[in-house]
Amino acid sequence: MYPTKLNKIINLFESLPEDERRETLVSYADNAKKQEPREGENFELVDVRKDEECTDTVGVYLHVDENGRAHIRMTLGPEVQTLTRSMAAILCKGLEGSTPQEILDLPSDFVTRIVGTELVRIRSQTVYYVLTRIKSICKVWLDRQRMAQVALSQVTACVASSCGSRVTIV
Repeated sequence: MYPTKLNKIINLFESLPEDERRETLVSYADNAKKQEPREGENFELVDVRKDEECTDTVGVYLHVDENGRAHIRMTLGPEVQTLTRSMAAILCKGLEGSTPQEILDLPSDFVTRIVGTELVRIRSQTVYYVLTRIKSICKVWLDRQRMAQVALSQVTACVASSCGSRVTIV
């Protein structure tokens, strides 16, 4: 149901008492900088913006490798709240190596299992914001891939019909 790495994080949080859960969220927030793009990394999609749901600019960077696996990095402005930082770090780690479709299909019910119902109730916009942004960039990538496949098949069909033989364009 959940990617293996994310499931391990969920299980960790579920095993913690409330006070340790919050300390662990703060620890993830403190390590969010480790999820920033690294020198030499290339990304197919970059979405950096400030939304009204967030206190500062958030950047989502998506690279999909030759095996179709997603690698997500994030940048967070200095005013981004602790809970948003935590979720960014958790999702970057937990979704590493998933496919964009797996990310898009991911149910959001795991969020309460990580942050607890009290924080979800108080900060509902915050806890789902990062997941929504990550799903959004994966959807754009998948849509572009589908459009490229359709365009390629149309070109191949057009060339095949006008030449009388099938030609593959590389």
